[in-house]
Amino acid sequence: MRYVEVRFAPQLHMHDDFGFEAVMHAVDRGLRRARDTINTGLAEGVPPFEYGIIVCAMRFFTAGFSRYYRELYNVHRYSTPTEITQYASIEAAKAAVKLRRETDVQVVGFDLAGAERGNPAAVHERAFDYAHRGFLNKTVHAGEAYGPESIFQAITRLHADRIGHGLHLFNENLLGLDAPEDRRIYVQNLADFIADNRTTIEICLTSNLQTAPDIHTPDQHSLGRMLDHKLSITFCTDNRLVSHTSVSNEIRLALEHFPISHSQLKNIIIYGFKRSFFYRPYPEKRRYVRGVIDYYESLERQFGIGEE
Repeated sequence: MRYVEVRFAPQLHMHDDFGFEAVMHAVDRGLRRARDTINTGLAEGVPPFEYGIIVCAMRFFTAGFSRYYRELYNVHRYSTPTEITQYASIEAAKAAVKLRRETDVQVVGFDLAGAERGNPAAVHERAFDYAHRGFLNKTVHAGEAYGPESIFQAITRLHADRIGHGLHLFNENLLGLDAPEDRRIYVQNLADFIADNRTTIEICLTSNLQTAPDIHTPDQHSLGRMLDHKLSITFCTDNRLVSHTSVSNEIRLALEHFPISHSQLKNIIIYGFKRSFFYRPYPEKRRYVRGVIDYYESLERQFGIGEE
């Protein structure tokens, strides 16, 4: 592993003596220490380890999720749960932008996670607009437990640069009651829009196998159709501990169940680095990605892997 983006909801860990900044600084210190340790004595040509932190807002929570959320409910006794959710997400966005501007904590993006069905992304539009105007990258968990409209909302209303999962992108049956009459054309147009804009989809095979009741084997995953449509994709774990997986395992699963050529795999992996929310200025990101490409090609030569 050369690069990792850690994402979590700081508000799940906050309390009176441990605020947003303290949570973020603690995570950053651990990742920084890991980076410095890993990068000590690297062999020539091996890309250094780097990391970024993505702040998550929650689609859904109750007062029992954390002390912070309990206090939020207590303070806003006459607000609806939807309004309280909006308060929390805009606070998370403001805190993330402020930390990015004023400290060296490697905040690289803003995300929306949690229960998707019944909790539309549009509720968080104000928070993501704030993150967008604050020059934070945006990724949104969408299309995991709901259909194409959820992905459409994430892109058009939350300015998503990447989509987490996107599993049900092509599932016409999950379009809602207000869906257009020709569902097939709607899905095709959405897929074309995603492809044209190079919105990257974070594929999480193992996680989807565990959470989607209609997916029983990896080859039933929509990854095949995404490859056919030439979408920008990258392989992700979604989580490492609950799903008990790694990026290497996700790549292995994809290669075992889908006809991915050597050149396709190379493009997918390299594009994952290109579409990363790299912390440092863009010229440094370009140099980093170039180093990754050079290292990948050196491994191809070492193991006799040729281009088709």
